[in-house]
Amino acid sequence: MLYQIISLLLEVVIGIVSGACLLRLYMQWLHIPMSVRSGNPLGRFVFALTDWIVLPLRRVLPAVGALDTASLMAALLLQLAEFFILWLVAGAGGGLFAVPILALFGLLRMTVSGMTVVVIVYALLSWIPMPSVLGGVVARLAEPMLRPIRRFLPLVGGIDLS
Repeated sequence: MLYQIISLLLEVVIGIVSGACLLRLYMQWLHIPMSVRSGNPLGRFVFALTDWIVLPLRRVLPAVGALDTASLMAALLLQLAEFFILWLVAGAGGGLFAVPILALFGLLRMTVSGMTVVVIVYALLSWIPMPSVLGGVVARLAEPMLRPIRRFLPLVGGIDLS
């Protein structure tokens, strides 16, 4: 019972912060403006949530092209911390070698879940035509994922099925 409570709390807290790190990585890769002047509330939220871990890592890890390695490493370190704590709570019985593997799979799971959420939010916002800054940001996040599908799946009666 204690393990399940700790697991849930860690998954929620670390999931939000590491997901924000991955979103920061993706938004910087797409060159989406995230400053206060840009009027992007999502970018300001992501910066506020992740600056404490990304900025110190940025001093050590330089960016590789458009890839912000500090944000990626922050997400990976958070996933490592989550699975290491769960390993300790479980009694440290299994091999410690499994923790990094679980962290990598956790990072992959977070990436796929985040991409799914972005596409679902994009679809919902496209049904309600309402011009907003957040809608534009979500559209810019979802477009690169949907572009390959749109090459093979044309519009059907003016409806985008991608």
